[in-house]
Parts: sequence; C-alpha cells; structure tokens
Amino acid sequence: MSQRKFLVIADDSPEFQAALRFACRRARSTGGHVALLKVIEPAVFEHWSGVREEIERQARQEAESVLQKLAEFVVEQTGLPPEFIIKHAENTRQALRQVIADDPDIKILVLAAAVGGRGPGPLVASIAKEGVKWGSRKLPVTVVPGDLTDEEIADLA
Repeated sequence: MSQRKFLVIADDSPEFQAALRFACRRARSTGGHVALLKVIEPAVFEHWSGVREEIERQARQEAESVLQKLAEFVVEQTGLPPEFIIKHAENTRQALRQVIADDPDIKILVLAAAVGGRGPGPLVASIAKEGVKWGSRKLPVTVVPGDLTDEEIADLA
C-alpha cells in the first residue's frame, strides 16, 4: 500500500503557511507525507525564443530554491522530506488537474482560505463554484482557515 500524500500548493499567498502547517501535522499524525506543488506560468515574453527559454530557466531555478527552503520546515515538522512537483501550466487549476490525474498516491488536497476578509481565495472559490474535476478520481479537499494559529492547527490536525 502506498503512503498517503497531502498535496499543498506552494505559492506566495498569506494563507499558504496555514495550509502547509496543517498538511504537515496531518501527515505526521497519519503516517503520510507532504507533496509541494509549485506552478510556473508561461513567460509572457514571446519575441525571441532564447529570451523566453532563459526566463523559464530562471523561473524553474527560483521554484526549486523556494521548495528547498520549504523542505527544511516540512522535515522539521514531519520527519520526512517533501516531494517536489514543479509544473509548467497556464494556471494553478490546470496544473492541479494534471498532477492529481497523474498521481494516485495523492489522497488529500489541502488549501487555506484567504485571510483578512478577502473572501475564500481564487482557487477555493473556483472549486466551490465549478466543482472538483480531477477526471475519474474522487479526491477530498480540505480547506483550512488561513489565519489558524499553530495551537489551533495542533488541536485540529
């Protein structure tokens, strides 16, 4: 039997940290591990392919650097290194569909709602409005409040 993966989207939103902390806590308490998805959207610069390729190379390097920094936290919290998933896609939702369809070990998608009265956040709102379409897979989505404290996460997870 494969190990349960908790998928978290590694972005720069204020609520990302709550989703990551919750996923780490759940992974540790259930014997699973964390997978971090970093989405690289296409470079807008289209005049010269060499320039576009350099921009994409730099974006990938930056994504790897961000994930490496996050890995330290995940290892500290779970005892296991996270899986890194870097996807080039038009948007996060498209990348999610592809990643989830390709990996049956992903068992739970962990998202956090936006903080500060900004609504649920674009991805949570999109999933609530359009539903979850992962092909033939049924995958639970856990949405945690983006402003949960470490103590509240410990109590819930």
